[in-house]
Amino acid sequence: MRPGDTGADRLGGAMTVPTPAEMRAAMGRFASGVTVVTGVGAEGPVGFACQSFASLSLDPPLVLFCADHRGRSWPLIRDAGRFCVNVLAEHQTDLCDRFGSSRGARFDGLDWSPSPWGTPSLAGVLLRVHADVEAVHAAGDHDVVIGRVLGLDTADFGRPMVFYRGAFGVDFDSHPASLATVSAMPSSLLRWGDGIRWG
Repeated sequence: MRPGDTGADRLGGAMTVPTPAEMRAAMGRFASGVTVVTGVGAEGPVGFACQSFASLSLDPPLVLFCADHRGRSWPLIRDAGRFCVNVLAEHQTDLCDRFGSSRGARFDGLDWSPSPWGTPSLAGVLLRVHADVEAVHAAGDHDVVIGRVLGLDTADFGRPMVFYRGAFGVDFDSHPASLATVSAMPSSLLRWGDGIRWG
């Protein structure tokens, strides 16, 4: 590396503060799993699709996820103080559509059952993480939620759902667009599916 070469120049990265569209397009290059965070509000079960989820600590057992302030379900889960993170399998795109949509009743006709801690457990997922809300930190347009893990349910089979550059799976041949091209797209096209939102 030459003196003064930051590496970002060679990658074609902009050296200015990114716009929201540029930020979304660039962060889409980080492949992630897909989850549905569920809980129980005053009127029954609630949940939302969530891409930002991670293990935080092994001892004590802590996880984190990020939730949009504008979401309908997160304030109800926050008030209840307990949640379940359902990690989706490769074939469960229908759950993304259901829990990522701003329309319709998300639990109507859905196969789910209450966990021992009272939170909704979705059928067929790869992992369920049951947790209490330990702390909530406001950060920009999202909350960073720390959860203390109460229990785990794991499946012995199945492939994970992977989200990468606006699509499911990591097929590099189907993701030819450059950052400049993706940044120029309308924001509605930078979310997967039709009107689906995270958090």
